[in-house]
Amino acid sequence: MSASNQLPKEEYIEQEYFFQTYRQRLQDRIPAQEILRTIQEELLNTCRLPLAIDILRTEILHSGQIAPAMRRLPHYFTSFQTFVMEQAEDETARFVLIAALQILEREARYRADDVSPSGLFMYQLECIARNRLGYHSGLTAMANDDMFDSQWKQWFQYLMLQLGVHELAGLVYRASACYQARREVRAAGQPSAAESPVLFEDQTGRIARANIGRDPAYFFAALQRQLNYPSVPIPPKAETEKIPPVVESRLMRVEQRLKLLEMEQKDGIDLSQFYGKHRSIDDDDNIAT
Repeated sequence: MSASNQLPKEEYIEQEYFFQTYRQRLQDRIPAQEILRTIQEELLNTCRLPLAIDILRTEILHSGQIAPAMRRLPHYFTSFQTFVMEQAEDETARFVLIAALQILEREARYRADDVSPSGLFMYQLECIARNRLGYHSGLTAMANDDMFDSQWKQWFQYLMLQLGVHELAGLVYRASACYQARREVRAAGQPSAAESPVLFEDQTGRIARANIGRDPAYFFAALQRQLNYPSVPIPPKAETEKIPPVVESRLMRVEQRLKLLEMEQKDGIDLSQFYGKHRSIDDDDNIAT
């Protein structure tokens, strides 16, 4: 079966609901098997997602993961979706499952709207960059998406070699209609062969040209403001939990007891430190008078 993952709009709407609800219920500490069982009943029966979730639930009962089942369903889940889940379920990675589900939720929302290959490329690449998922394996997963045609797939191969050498904004600019138009103007109106395929719109190229030499985060943010590209979720920083006052006081008492035990094992407990100031009888008499 060929991996054709251009799904109807209703499938992506249900996917967005699935990833969002799965994330929220995991945060409520509900078991994953129970989440998959209940959410399967909530989805539209006219979509194929309930059937896919049935396979995911069987896989999680056997291996505790859902990424292997997603990889066996390339006609439904994209290679990038599977890649993100594999990274989240990798025990050696710092990429958490909650962040992965939020990424897939926003991607499904964007696919349900007026998705474009350039916008999807920017979103997925920023996800890889912000979460440090690995450019080579990430770009390989992106290239396997049927949203990108043969020109895009060739450019992905070129990008794997050039991304660490040249900055992203410059590479995007040279693959844009803006760069092609400026080349033709410099050639006195004579069309010339482009060095790279035209994959990005004119406005995307102008934004890329304006961000050459700047932080890539500014480039992504400008595209999101100007072209309404989807924003990448940024996981909140983990806050240090404060110790409750009751627990803190108990810890202090335990610490004092441990010090007394150490003193007793060494040279015995010096009880003089617990004595009050010695007063003579004369002092008491003076106080009384």
